[in-house]
Amino acid sequence: MTDTPMNDTPTNATPIARRTVLVATGATAATLAVGAVVTETGTRAPASPHTAPVAAAAVCTLTREMTEGPYYLDGQYVRADITEGKTGFPLKLALTVVDDDTCATISNALVEIWHCDALGEYSGYVGNNGHDEPDSGTFLRGGVLTDADGVADITTVYPGWYVGRCVHIHVKVHVGVTLTSDGSFTGGTELHTGQLFFDETVTAKVGALSPYSANKVTRTTLARDSIYDDGGAASGLLTLKALGSSPSAGYSGTLTLGVERG
Repeated sequence: MTDTPMNDTPTNATPIARRTVLVATGATAATLAVGAVVTETGTRAPASPHTAPVAAAAVCTLTREMTEGPYYLDGQYVRADITEGKTGFPLKLALTVVDDDTCATISNALVEIWHCDALGEYSGYVGNNGHDEPDSGTFLRGGVLTDADGVADITTVYPGWYVGRCVHIHVKVHVGVTLTSDGSFTGGTELHTGQLFFDETVTAKVGALSPYSANKVTRTTLARDSIYDDGGAASGLLTLKALGSSPSAGYSGTLTLGVERG
């Protein structure tokens, strides 16, 4: 673990692939399932968790693949709340998984995320960002199966940052997994590996407050990050909404992940 690099930038410092935008019209657009309206930016429509299907044209964006990075651990818990008591501002994620060819939502897909805490430390690798804290090996890791509307609701905290990277969350989408008796999963097929990104204005407000302000590592901005390519939602940029009048109240984050089913 001591040899693990702090910067998860690949050698070419660019996303693995750039994908095209596909336009669905007529009968194809009508296949959009309840609760999975895809907007022109690729984000989940925020009006309601159960929005009626749309018959108008829709844009289905294949979400760009991004590097997995050095901090992935196999076989993490299937659970809706991954915080394990870590301090930080609440983050309520609603990630919708759709087939990029048809815009149809995909149910029973495992959406798995992992990210660092407010001090930039990953579970299983605590100390790599210069902080000494307990390491469960599982905090801020895990995921859930998408519901009938293709939505994975996950509760976590707003991530911190570490050397060389902007604030981000890693994400994988699997299908066909087997849930295990210990609350984890095995098998299945991996459809997508990517990252979720955060608006710089919001991050600046969060980073100025405790516990994030205790992280003295210089924060790389979104514009200077070596992985994010300024592609908006297609590159994993979340739509954030404040849950209260102060950043400490937390945020909701929504995004539609367009994936190839093969």
